[in-house]
Amino acid sequence: APCPLKLVPSTLNMLLRGVYPHPLPVAAGRGWRSTTSLLDAAAVGDLVLLDPLTEESLLQTLQERFRRSNIYTYIGNVVISVNPYRSLPIYTPETVQEYRNCNFFAVKPHIYAIADDAYRSLRDRDRDQCILITGESGAGKTEASKLVMSYVAAVCSKGEEVDKVKEQLLQSNPVLEAFGNAKTIRNDNSSRFGKYMDVEFDFKGEPLGGVISNYLLEKSRIVRHVKGERNFHIFYQLLAGGSAQLLRRSRLPRTGAACVCPQDAMKVIGFSPAEVTALLEVTAVVLKLGNVQLSSSYQASGMEASSIAEPQGRDKGWGQTWAPCLSPQGYYGRDALAKNIYSRLFDWLVNRINTSIQVKPGKQRKVMGVLDIYGFEIFQDNGFEQFIINYCNEKLQQIFILMTLKEEQEEYVREGIQWTPVEFFDNSIICNLIENSKCGILAMLDEECLRPGVVNEDTFLTKLNQLFATHKHYESKETQNARRVMDATLPSQCFRIHHYAGKVTYNVTGFIEKNNDLLFRDLSQAMWASRHELLRSLFPEGDPQKVSLKLPPTAGFQFKASVATLMKNLYSKNPNYIRCIKPNETKTGMLFTPELVLAQIRYLGLMENVRVRRAGYAFRQLYDSFLQRYKMLSPRTWPHWTGSHREGTKVLLEDLAFPPEELAFGHTKIFIRSPRTLFDLERRRQERVAELATLIQKTFRGWRCRTQYQLMRKSQIIISAWFRGHMVRRGVPATLLLPIPHASSRAPPTLLTPPAHPTSLHRSKRTGTTALNRPLPRQCKKYREQLTPQRRALLQTKLHASELFKDKKALYSKRCRGWGDGGGWEGPRGGTG
Repeated sequence: APCPLKLVPSTLNMLLRGVYPHPLPVAAGRGWRSTTSLLDAAAVGDLVLLDPLTEESLLQTLQERFRRSNIYTYIGNVVISVNPYRSLPIYTPETVQEYRNCNFFAVKPHIYAIADDAYRSLRDRDRDQCILITGESGAGKTEASKLVMSYVAAVCSKGEEVDKVKEQLLQSNPVLEAFGNAKTIRNDNSSRFGKYMDVEFDFKGEPLGGVISNYLLEKSRIVRHVKGERNFHIFYQLLAGGSAQLLRRSRLPRTGAACVCPQDAMKVIGFSPAEVTALLEVTAVVLKLGNVQLSSSYQASGMEASSIAEPQGRDKGWGQTWAPCLSPQGYYGRDALAKNIYSRLFDWLVNRINTSIQVKPGKQRKVMGVLDIYGFEIFQDNGFEQFIINYCNEKLQQIFILMTLKEEQEEYVREGIQWTPVEFFDNSIICNLIENSKCGILAMLDEECLRPGVVNEDTFLTKLNQLFATHKHYESKETQNARRVMDATLPSQCFRIHHYAGKVTYNVTGFIEKNNDLLFRDLSQAMWASRHELLRSLFPEGDPQKVSLKLPPTAGFQFKASVATLMKNLYSKNPNYIRCIKPNETKTGMLFTPELVLAQIRYLGLMENVRVRRAGYAFRQLYDSFLQRYKMLSPRTWPHWTGSHREGTKVLLEDLAFPPEELAFGHTKIFIRSPRTLFDLERRRQERVAELATLIQKTFRGWRCRTQYQLMRKSQIIISAWFRGHMVRRGVPATLLLPIPHASSRAPPTLLTPPAHPTSLHRSKRTGTTALNRPLPRQCKKYREQLTPQRRALLQTKLHASELFKDKKALYSKRCRGWGDGGGWEGPRGGTG
């Protein structure tokens, strides 16, 4: 007989051993295992389902999932990534195949899920995508962007040209990391610049090339950095891994542990050997500028000037600088020159990579953007860099909330469900405070930098205090005094902005200097006069024939324009978000510091995100998937539903009797308002699946025993027939008694032993009638289950009376109608009561 169930062998073995791990449907597969993990009440995989929703419960959920090595968590389609600071076996090729072409919510939370969802939306639905990766330094943003790129490269089509493009895109990462990353106290490979990469695909989803944009390189690291940190990686790689010929020509020693200089990666991208050499030679120039020492001297006119103390340290051909200035001004010029050379060299590097990976004009393309940029920063001493970074994060938070609300509203309209306006904090007032072109902080800073006369930070701060004296998101010592507020934590040289992530105090010292970012014209001309072709090309304004009296744009103005372009680019694409969190300050593996994580939860605006996502209905799912998962809870939909999925879902929820206000039926999805309703639904499902698993075990075991018995019985009959034939042919009476396996203990020991004839026909008939009238144990069980409590109590009383008066009353056997051969009460049909 064929097995009535189709089971996966691994599931079947678990069922037979009785160790079925978690209540799941037999044919569930990977998707439902993951959905069950999403609905784990102790550590929900989607924070939208968190109940109750508080900062403490959100923090505890992240901590519990981190303890289980589940570093990824969802907020709707937003992925939260907590840096484990150690390698985890969750990025294997098998994992890539598991998440390939999967349903986003049908798998465990993973960065591959959002990468696959974005890639398939781009390939199949022709929607340009962008993936925004934000977080503190050390939270894992760079690794997250590399994982996204490696996943997309793994699932794309194969081919010689496609593989070449993929390799160029992937190799651009180590080159940019070498020139733009550095070791900091918080991170050994911290990106000190913002990067946005547009990867372009054709209509089949195969990569064609890309374009890279960089933002706000930390130039100040060239001349100074915090104790315990290091400069950019390329300097150490050059000294330890550069060729002997290059070091000898650049007059640099070989120092440090052996490491790989990114020359091979540059060759893969398409750099020529001459370009690689020129790039490293200019890097050596920046390195040697740091060793230039100045000394005071006097010109023939008697004017004090600065000169290089050790002229033998200079290389011939790089140009020569000698200026009539004081030593402090000379050191300022030296540092400004080093910063400008490296900053322009980095821009040249990005443009050169773009030249190699850019798509030929005229081809139709789809775009996936990946943004890896600084997260919100609050330090003890916050300066111009933190101000610019936090302004960018305010803009990203603005687009994050608006795009999330827009997406929610569009889904409600698409599904035909009434949209309820959501209350949320609109940070546009803070963005306007910073970027307003007429009276914003950046505009006032530019105005102060261009104003003739004595310009310093005090006049800049005074102007801000006058303009924003009544602004509720701005305060300083002067505005606090006007409001009669005493606050010893706000120094006189600082102002404070109430950002969406908290209050940040900025020290205005250095604002004007860093915003001007000026380079003496003499230095530009000296660099243009250099005989080194690449160094000369970095300073086109040094050409005497192209002298311009127009002041160059300020750093704040350039960054504001870059952010505006970035926002316009992001608004044109469908956004996907990865929020990275750093669990501890010591970079210790699997260590979770609740206070530090809670601060980042606030900086990233995760609570606001959850509130927006669960405003209205917290959970929604396609009718097909919902019915497939929960149809066993209703006898009308189990095991098969022949109608539409929408009608089946309605029938199912009607039988479960949920309150109508908890549900809403869209065109393609079911919406559930409260997480508690969903958890109750999941609890009922787990109980029901446990019952179904038991039924499967029972059915299969019965089938297996019956099949085995029938095979052994058939074999025994064949053996007996052959033996009897053999004995008859030899003329010997055949008597073979072989034990036959039996399905139960009541079966006769053999089938060949002839049954004994009854001594009396009347007794035989009575015995057969009694056996026929005796119910099966299953019928007895069914009968007992149908008994009412009163009937059960009455039968138990009769049974006790039967045992009590047995063999003590003459009329006992006549009064007990169900008297059997063995004595005692047998029930109304002869079965044991």
